[in-house]
Amino acid sequence: MLYCRAVGMAAETEQERSRRRHQRMLFDGVAELYEASRLGYPSAIVEFAVATAAVSAGSEVLEVGCGTGQLTESLACYGFRLTAIDIGPSMVAAARRRLDGAAISFQVSSFEDFAAAGASLDLIISGNAFHWVDPEVRFRKSVGLLRPGGWLALLHTFEDYDDPLGAALPGMWAARSDDGTAWVRQPHFDDTEVIAGTGLFETPVYKTHAQRIVRSVEEVIGVENTRATSLSWPDDIRREFNEQLRRHLRFQTEVQLTQGTSLTMARALTHPSSG
Repeated sequence: MLYCRAVGMAAETEQERSRRRHQRMLFDGVAELYEASRLGYPSAIVEFAVATAAVSAGSEVLEVGCGTGQLTESLACYGFRLTAIDIGPSMVAAARRRLDGAAISFQVSSFEDFAAAGASLDLIISGNAFHWVDPEVRFRKSVGLLRPGGWLALLHTFEDYDDPLGAALPGMWAARSDDGTAWVRQPHFDDTEVIAGTGLFETPVYKTHAQRIVRSVEEVIGVENTRATSLSWPDDIRREFNEQLRRHLRFQTEVQLTQGTSLTMARALTHPSSG
């Protein structure tokens, strides 16, 4: 089956699964820092996703991994029947505070455990979070929850710092990491091949957005301390990393960078392939 081949592309060892499940829980311990340092999503990307999925006021939308509400905030203005879930209770509490008064249903839940009627959703959307879902669940459960013709939309962001920080940072991560640091090398997040290989969706749509921004030194340090890898380090390793990071930035008050965002989305097939 095509779906089996796609799952195979993302097959995990038990050690990898244990690490992923452990790491996805670490963000909840830094919810306040995450909220202060992580940016929202470009309105152009969100508008494109909404227009492509043809969702409007009253549409049933699920956000997977809402974090502290950066993407949720962008979605709230459309009048969807929006449910936002996250595995971290502190993350959900922060998102509730951010969207106080908005008609959003927040739940502390993983996507694996999330309960909803089959074929009840018009759009499932996730920002920087869908890769934390168990590989064998991600797409199969999504297509089961989506109405025929419903859409799955996955967003990713990355920071491409100007030199000298941009040149120095990959080495700083590599020196301390034993689980790979591919994401610091200006990653190109493209889920199109995996989604296409499931046999559950139509041809994916892919769009990118880049903008030049300036962030304070403290905001940059905050971002680098809300990554799964740095959160996995022992306190002494993280402290030493931050000391080195501050040395690189000691003559700067601001950091220039390119903030990149990618969107991959696909419509669920009415009659998924079975072979």
